[in-house]
Amino acid sequence: MTTLDTSALPQSEVWNGSVGAHWAAHHDRYDAMLAEFDKPLFAAAAIRSTDRVLDIGCGAGATSREAAWLAGRGRVLGVDISAPLIERARADLLPNLWYELADAETYAFQEAGFDVLISRGGVMFFADHRAAFANLARALAPGGRFAFVCPRPVDADSAEARVFGRLAEIDPAAPDPAALAAHRAMASLSRPEQLRAALAGFADVAISAVHATSRYGSDPEDAVDFVLSRRPHTEVPGGTRAAMAEEFAPYAGPLGVRLPSSVWLVTGRRP
Repeated sequence: MTTLDTSALPQSEVWNGSVGAHWAAHHDRYDAMLAEFDKPLFAAAAIRSTDRVLDIGCGAGATSREAAWLAGRGRVLGVDISAPLIERARADLLPNLWYELADAETYAFQEAGFDVLISRGGVMFFADHRAAFANLARALAPGGRFAFVCPRPVDADSAEARVFGRLAEIDPAAPDPAALAAHRAMASLSRPEQLRAALAGFADVAISAVHATSRYGSDPEDAVDFVLSRRPHTEVPGGTRAAMAEEFAPYAGPLGVRLPSSVWLVTGRRP
């Protein structure tokens, strides 16, 4: 079996190629997958009406818009390395909200220009996590706080692992190299020791598990359509689709297909 080497594939290439285009085209789907983590994220961020907020890896802008509503007399900057996602985010602007196509690891943010830093799954893709968070620390005012969520280690017995393991057995197509590179990067801060090393310049760092469900579709067939949309040029037989839908069926309900999921909620402050 050939192993795809994605270690040298830059995340800027990943998120400005097929992966970023898919997220932009299906932003509503991805927002629905992550929506249940918004409440604990914003509760931890405790954004005040006058706060200056920086949203890292803002994607299509859902969290930036929520922050802008909370910081009604403040301002919000959303940054992302993905041009397709920034273009989509800019389609829904608010008076106190703007976006930059930028790599937060190296971008020259205004020194102490923000009171709060937030991110919903956007901090794992840096080339050098420690350098990136050092740059973000400079962007925070002294005493400024951060709150973000990122993936926890994948449990082989979890519902997501079982379902997607079975889907791979049913439809064993070779993964897209860009999607595989994004997937590997997502796990780069999944262990607490990785997080603490990256956040060495911050104070009062706290890491806690948050459990919720991720919505994959309105019904099992719709969930399969979404999964397969990540490789739109591949023909999948009807029997294979039906077998894949059976894997989602136990998790279908009135609110759609929802798989149990878990992330880290990470908070801290600039000394």
